[in-house]
Formats: sequence, structure tokens, C-alpha cells
Amino acid sequence: MKNPIADDGTSPKIPILVPFTFYDKTYHSVYVNNNGVVSFSVPVPEYTPKAIPMVDGKAFVAPYWADANIILGGHVYYRQTQKPELLRNVTRDINNYFPEISFTATWLFIATWDRVAYFGSLSSKVNTFQAILCTDGHVSFMMLNYADIQWTTGAASQGNPRTGLGGIPAQAGFNSGDDKNYYNIPSSRTPQVINITKTSNVDVPGRWVFQVDNFKPAGDPKELTPKKEEPEVLQKEEDLPEQETGHHTHEDNQEVPEEQSHVDSDEEESDHCE
Repeated sequence: MKNPIADDGTSPKIPILVPFTFYDKTYHSVYVNNNGVVSFSVPVPEYTPKAIPMVDGKAFVAPYWADANIILGGHVYYRQTQKPELLRNVTRDINNYFPEISFTATWLFIATWDRVAYFGSLSSKVNTFQAILCTDGHVSFMMLNYADIQWTTGAASQGNPRTGLGGIPAQAGFNSGDDKNYYNIPSSRTPQVINITKTSNVDVPGRWVFQVDNFKPAGDPKELTPKKEEPEVLQKEEDLPEQETGHHTHEDNQEVPEEQSHVDSDEEESDHCE
């Protein structure tokens, strides 16, 4: 499935086939938010990332919470699957990262932000990253993949429109909705988050993996020298069927740079709305 082409948009409420346990609470639905968040039960459309923990009761994973605008470029995809090949792949990886746990994935949810631009962009910079939820019906894991990160901040979060840097940079981490259960990936909401493709807790540059039913990271965070090949992204644009998308427009228009290669000629640009 593909999210509508909209600034600060979210997916519809997505009922999930297998209940997912996150911080000892069981959830039956998720939302995929354009601004880099997968949330449980309620959407999180806010564009400027807030410091974690947030004590408003919202539970979510933020692979890269920042002010994206897919009207200017990119797509947000999601799917839940029980495809044997993908289940085998993630089972192999989880057993490698958590050797003390005997785990066989029976369900996956994959959300991919593919070459997404930032709000107010006057450049061709884009980000590609992914969140994967998996479970065997009891034990739950999340894997975050960062394939290419070129910007940290949208213009409405005090970022530079020409560089996508400065202001309030992206937040990466987990929030349970209280002030006790949360996790911030090192460098979150700092300029260094641009280097998240070089960091890991599983010795694979650009990959972070966590057990999330009662929350345990796989290992110690490290900054690594990236290998020639980036971590494999399970869901790529060419693997997905195209479908019609809606347009989200506002009264005022926002300048779109000529070099922005992912803007369709018939799409309308928009000002920011929360």
C-alpha cells in the first residue's frame, strides 16, 4: 500500500493480522505517518520532532521523525506480510542478533520511506529508511534500516531550505507514552543524526534492532565504517504495485526547485499544516 501524497499525512488505521506487543502492551492497529513515525492506535502527524519521552500516552517507533513532504518527492509504502522468504530472512537475522532467544517470525509489518524530500526543500536531497515489525505471536522485534540519509530538518522546524540541516533535527527512537519506558538512538535531535547510516547496535552500518515486547536492544551502540553495500532494504519501490494516490493541497503554494526529480507535473505544492 502507498500513503496518499500529502504533507503531514498518515495512512488510514491499519488493523494488523497478529496482535503486536510493545512495552508489555498489546496493540491491534498501527498508523504509518509521513513524517517518519509508525504509531500504535492513534496517528502522530506532528512535523517537528519532540523530545522522547513524551508522556501523552502515544506509543510509537520513530525511525526518523522529521518534517518530510512527499508532495516534493518520494513515497511512503507499507504492507503486512507472511511471505515465507521474508519471514525466513528476518528470522535468520533476529536469531543472529539475539542468539539466546529461539525465534521464528510468523508475521511482518514493513514501512518504507523511499527517497522522501523535506518540507520547504530548495534542494534535491532525499532520505530512504525503513521500519520492520515482526513477531511470533508472543515475542516482538523491530528492525530499523537506514539506506540513505541526506537531510535532518524541514524549513518549518527552523531548518535551512537549501541544505535540509540545522534547526531541530530528526528524532529516532521509541516512545511508550509514559516517562519510564522509552529509548533514544544516540545522536537523536542533534546534527549528528545525519550520520545514522554509520551507526548500529548489531555491527551492520545503518541497522538497529530491538526486542520490543519488554524492550531490549541487541547490543551496544557503535559508530561503524560503512561497507560498500548498504543494508538490504526489504521493500523497494520496483517490487511494489503502483496505485492511485490523492493530493493534499492548501491555499498558498510553495516553491518547488526545478532539480527536484520526484515531483509529478500534475501535483500541487503546499504550505505547511499541522
